[in-house]
Amino acid sequence: MNSYSIEQVLPHRQPMILIDSLCQYDDESAICSVKITESSLFYDSSQQAVPSYIGVEYMAQAIAALAGADALDANLEVEIGYLLGSRKYQPTTAWFALGSDLNIHVSRLYEEDSGLRVFQCQIKHNSENLVDAKINVFLPQRAAQQAQSNDVEIKP
Repeated sequence: MNSYSIEQVLPHRQPMILIDSLCQYDDESAICSVKITESSLFYDSSQQAVPSYIGVEYMAQAIAALAGADALDANLEVEIGYLLGSRKYQPTTAWFALGSDLNIHVSRLYEEDSGLRVFQCQIKHNSENLVDAKINVFLPQRAAQQAQSNDVEIKP
């Protein structure tokens, strides 16, 4: 595992980088972190928290961080992917409280040559599980790489 800043592995730019760091990763999974502060994007000062539905984007960015680290490890450019949706997004809380240190765990469940991937994701605070979900993403560079290896032309 190499050490990369979050800006290196995400194709996003501020202010849309919502997570703070890529803590660890391997071929199939990653753990990222975010601390909820008053300057967190989507922070609601009346609740002193970020709505838990923003966790979908935290999970998507953790998946992107894993893909970005994999690309950099292979001496490739970090490329954009697309969040297709989530299944079974199950939060145990409506809000991520101010001061919470969240860990976002993502593990690859399924991958197709077409670029479709499915990840099992969790958001935890300390040992408490706050959210479980399955996240579907599409990585067009994977589809293009597979087509190229099969001599198939993909037109935009």
